[in-house]
Amino acid sequence: MNPVETTIALSELVTRRPDVAPVLEALGLDYCCGGTRSLTEACADAGLDVDEVVTRLSEESPADAPADWASLGPAELVDHIEHIHHSYLGHALPRLSELLSRVIDAHAERHPELHDVRATFEELRRDLEPHLEKEEEILFPMIRELHATQGESRFHSGSLQAPIGVMRLEHDRAGELLARLRAQTSAYTPPSDGCASYQALYTGLAELEADTHLHIHKENNLLFPAVVS
Repeated sequence: MNPVETTIALSELVTRRPDVAPVLEALGLDYCCGGTRSLTEACADAGLDVDEVVTRLSEESPADAPADWASLGPAELVDHIEHIHHSYLGHALPRLSELLSRVIDAHAERHPELHDVRATFEELRRDLEPHLEKEEEILFPMIRELHATQGESRFHSGSLQAPIGVMRLEHDRAGELLARLRAQTSAYTPPSDGCASYQALYTGLAELEADTHLHIHKENNLLFPAVVS
């Protein structure tokens, strides 16, 4: 196993070793929207000791595991993102919305903070669903066309810069809302009197955060740089 370099960018670290993503999530280190920072910089910003973080990464994620998706070309990568992440969100968002309603009905009297959790989640859902549509109907077809014709399509790769700029801004907003959800749920820790549905809700919200962070990482740090010059 190669040791983790403290100078490596967080995005590059996750691309090389996707097994470290859950550890970074637990530590609150942003590798998607903030993925250009080095491990040293990110730890300093978070008030963490970088040597202790390196040790934890090595202990909890000991195996080098290159990501299959890291070597995909742009057209294959958009297929992968749609199949894995868009499909996941299409099922998870309505399921979590329904689960939130049930938990609020049962627990909001004792846990009024659940109303804030629902407000943030529904705002995130309202942002994500049209975002996915714009990717599937506009941006991803443009990327497929560009690379199917080796760049000799009806538009230049520079035409992708404007829609990608919009996607990046929307990714930043999603990251902000996920950070708010994490704070409102005490890092997805259910209360001691939480029922099985309450626990399932917080587990599902934690999975939503982790999947969306990885989703954004693949677009911001791999796909977009590959298609804009």
